[in-house]
Amino acid sequence: MRAPFASDPVTAQGRRVPEEESTFRSCFQRDRDRIIHASAFRRLKHKTQVFVEHEGDYFRTRLTHSIEVAQVARTIAGALGLNGELTEAVALAHDLGHPPFGHTGEDALQALMFPYGGFDHNAQAIKIVTSLERHYAAFDGLNLTWDTLEGIAKHNGPVLSPDGSGDLPHALADYNALHDLELHTHASAEAQVAALSDDIAYNNHDLHDGLRAGLFTEEDAAALPLVGAAFAEVDRLYPDTDSYRRRHEALRRVFGVMVADVIDTSKAILIGSGARSSSDIRHLGRPVIRFSDAMWADIDQIRKFLFQRMYRAPSVMEKRAEVTKVVEDLFPLFLENPDMLPRHWARQIEDAAQDRTTLARMVADYIAGMTDRFALQEHVRLLQPAHPPLPRD
Repeated sequence: MRAPFASDPVTAQGRRVPEEESTFRSCFQRDRDRIIHASAFRRLKHKTQVFVEHEGDYFRTRLTHSIEVAQVARTIAGALGLNGELTEAVALAHDLGHPPFGHTGEDALQALMFPYGGFDHNAQAIKIVTSLERHYAAFDGLNLTWDTLEGIAKHNGPVLSPDGSGDLPHALADYNALHDLELHTHASAEAQVAALSDDIAYNNHDLHDGLRAGLFTEEDAAALPLVGAAFAEVDRLYPDTDSYRRRHEALRRVFGVMVADVIDTSKAILIGSGARSSSDIRHLGRPVIRFSDAMWADIDQIRKFLFQRMYRAPSVMEKRAEVTKVVEDLFPLFLENPDMLPRHWARQIEDAAQDRTTLARMVADYIAGMTDRFALQEHVRLLQPAHPPLPRD
C-alpha cells in the first residue's frame, strides 16, 4: 500500500506540452518507458564508470550501473510505500548526461566549457530529456512529467538556496526559466531514494570491479568496515567455496546491509516527519531518505579506500590522462571547424548563425553524447595523419 507522502500519478504536475494520457499506463510509467527508449539511454551501454569501454567486457558501464541503481531503488521504494515507477524513472535517467570516459570526461569538459558557462552532467541530463532527444513530432525532448524532471534535476538535493539565490549550470537555468522545477526545495522521496541507491550501487560494484582489475586484493577489501564482516560470514557458511564465489557472496551481503540500513533509517525519519503528501516532503527543509550515521561513517571509509586504490591508481591515472587528451583535442577542433561535425549538427549551427558561446555549447552537447568507443575512433579519424578525415552523415 502506498504511503500518504508518496508521489501520486493522479496528482502529478503534468507535462510542459499537454498530452492525452494513456488508459493503461500511469504518467510515471510512460516517463520510465520513454527514458528506456531514448537514444541517450542506449548509448550508456558504451560509456564507462571508471575503466574505458574497450578495457574489458566484465566491467560496469553506465547502462549496467543505471539498471543496478533502478533495481535497488525499486526495492527501497517498495519497502517505504513510495511510488516505484517514479523512483525507477529517476534512477534510470540519473546518468544520461555523463560524457564519455566517466568523470574524467566530465572534468575535461568542465574545464573546456568554463568560458562558456561550464558543464554539469545533471544539467546535461535535463537538456537531453527536454531538448536533445528529437524523436517525437509534437515536441523536442521526451516531454516528461514535472515530477520526473524535478527528480533528475535535484535528486542530490536543492540546487538553489532557500531564498532562490545561487548559480545554476546554463542548461538547467535555461530550462528552469521555461518550466519552474522549484530548485530551492528538496525533491520527492522517490528521487531521494534514487540518489542513495546510486551511492549503494557504485560503492559495491566499484569494489567488485577493482578486485577484478587487480587494483587491490580480497585481503585489502576485507580490512574495510562492512566488507570484512561479510567475508567472515561467507567463510563460516561456505568454507570451501572458490575465490570468485566468495567475493560475490561477500559483496552481495554488503549490498543487503546498506539497503536494510537505508530502509530502517528512512522509515523512522518519514514517520517522524509528519508528512502527509509529497509536497510536505519537498518543503521539510531536510532530506528524508538517509543512511544511519554509523553506516555513513563506514561508507565514507569505503569511498576513501576506493579513491586511493582505484580512482587514483597509477594505471587508471595513466588512462585518465590519455582520454583527457582525446576530449581536449576534439573540443577545439570542432569549435574552430564546425563543418567537421555530422551534417545535421553542422546545419543547425549554420541555420542559426550561432555566436561562439552557443557554438561551444553545441560542440559540448555533441561530445557529451559520444560513447567511449566513438570518441576514440573520432580522435583517430580526425587527428592522426594516417587516417585522413572523411565527411560523416
